[in-house]
Amino acid sequence: MIRFENVTVTYAGAAAPTLEGVDLTVPEGELVLLVGPSGVGKSTLLSAVSGLVPHFTGGTLRGRVTVGGRDTRTHAPRELADVVGTVGQDPLAHFVTDTVEDELAYGMESLGLAPAVMRRRVEETLDLLGLASLRDRPIATLSGGQRQRVAIGSVLTPHPQVLVLDEPTSALDPAAAEEVLAVLQRLVHDLGTTVLMAEHRLERVVQYADRVALLPAPGAPVVVGPPAEVMAVSPVHPPVVALGRLAGWDPLPLSVRDARRRAGALRERLAGRSPVAPVPAPVDGGLVGGGLVGGGPVGGGPAPVPARGVRVALGRLLRGAGAPDPGGPGGAAGRGAGGGTGPDGSGSGGTGPVAAGVRGLGVRHGRVEALRDVALEVRAGETVALMGRNGAGKSTLLGALVGMVEPASGTVLVGGRVPHRTAPRELIRHVGLVPQEPRDLLYADTVAAECAAADADAGAAPGACRALVTRLLPGVADGTHPRDLSEGQRLALALAVVLTARPPLLLLDEPTRGLDYAAKARLVGVLRELAAGGHAIVMATHDVELAAELAHRVVVLADGEVVADGPTHEVVVSSPAFAPQVAKVLAPQPWLTVPQVEAAL
Repeated sequence: MIRFENVTVTYAGAAAPTLEGVDLTVPEGELVLLVGPSGVGKSTLLSAVSGLVPHFTGGTLRGRVTVGGRDTRTHAPRELADVVGTVGQDPLAHFVTDTVEDELAYGMESLGLAPAVMRRRVEETLDLLGLASLRDRPIATLSGGQRQRVAIGSVLTPHPQVLVLDEPTSALDPAAAEEVLAVLQRLVHDLGTTVLMAEHRLERVVQYADRVALLPAPGAPVVVGPPAEVMAVSPVHPPVVALGRLAGWDPLPLSVRDARRRAGALRERLAGRSPVAPVPAPVDGGLVGGGLVGGGPVGGGPAPVPARGVRVALGRLLRGAGAPDPGGPGGAAGRGAGGGTGPDGSGSGGTGPVAAGVRGLGVRHGRVEALRDVALEVRAGETVALMGRNGAGKSTLLGALVGMVEPASGTVLVGGRVPHRTAPRELIRHVGLVPQEPRDLLYADTVAAECAAADADAGAAPGACRALVTRLLPGVADGTHPRDLSEGQRLALALAVVLTARPPLLLLDEPTRGLDYAAKARLVGVLRELAAGGHAIVMATHDVELAAELAHRVVVLADGEVVADGPTHEVVVSSPAFAPQVAKVLAPQPWLTVPQVEAAL
């Protein structure tokens, strides 16, 4: 169904090809998972299937890509639309209409399907993806995860023969991700649909794949084979595979069920032991000044903002100041930093001064009650993970903490100030937000210019932001345009921009979306070091592995209310939805992460 024959893709101005000599065949009715580190060309390969490369993106494509017998060199994307349905990393770039139901129908209208057929398929898709209650909602009011489900639904309704999905579960809560993957399984098994999917959260998807295609490095040959065989050599792999490697299991398990069947001997070795919190690695100078851009504000003191940076910071805050939906993306709020550590690290863990306090918070967006009687306290050196289904109110709570959402009731204090009544030039000294859409923070034409602006805004030494980028995002050239980065790379750049200014409280909205495991490990290291400097972190995330590794506390939201608030090991282990893979494999023992198990052994 899909065939790559010696395909090489080179973009204008690039020093080397993004893809080189790719040979890949995806038969009809298979689900093939495309894996590899961030920036190796996975999105380029997927875009070549739909004809977006090179017809839309530019560059030079050598070799041949055929889909259903159609050569993408001679067929533009519109001539492949009846065969290929594509969902990219950014759902916002996918939408054409204003409401959910209209968006689901648009693709079928373009293909000229009968109204009766369109109506039936829209209803089927609304039910399949749990969107029925959102059918009349404006897309602009949806959360990031809800938008992702709508984007997936809009390509399902025309019933394409091939689905190309780039990070389809990155913004979904665990339950919603399982629903989407179940739908894909049904399409593959019952209808013979061919699915080619790239995903970094392999713990969610690898067990469903018929085959795995590994892109190990830019320009490297594709390695294709059964999932267990590829995972044995892949530089990116889920925690259950890492646990299998540590325990010496052969073949490697791909699912929790497989791992539990083999874990008896490992449980016996771990019996009577408790998770050991390793000493954090010493600051190695990877962050400017041998620490975190001149050191963190122990005790939560504000970072200075020079006058020349105020205008830019003010503009950024206002640019993202539209009221977000319940759980929806809130936009940018200047540049700042914060920190925290987790079960595997150190830090005050909530014993420092209060960095942010919320009491009886209520937020309404029109007739929708987004938050209801929410209470939250975050202390210096503490990391809090906000979890819950899509639309639960996580992003709205972050928006209230950064002053972008005005409470209908209750109080919010950050650094002793009421955020929505505090001038942006003052507020960005106390709190910084990395939004779901990192492009909201990126406006310059090159990585170097972005870093220079960040240094100027924060009053940091020249090169401070660049040093952070090098640590979080090795190998990216100064002259690279941010729009040419992958979604994960853009997020890392936005995070470096925010960390340069280092205010006491850092807010992160889906901070690992688009990041591979190595990039996530680097992020965790940076955030742990920030906690040693007294910063506080609040992160809204669906990444249960990140929460297990980094958070001191987990706060679970549902329909705008707090339904759980407690130590990470207590909250996540007791929840089938939020428990990490290691906790499920080794239950009832109290292990959360592979590094904990490795340290104990």
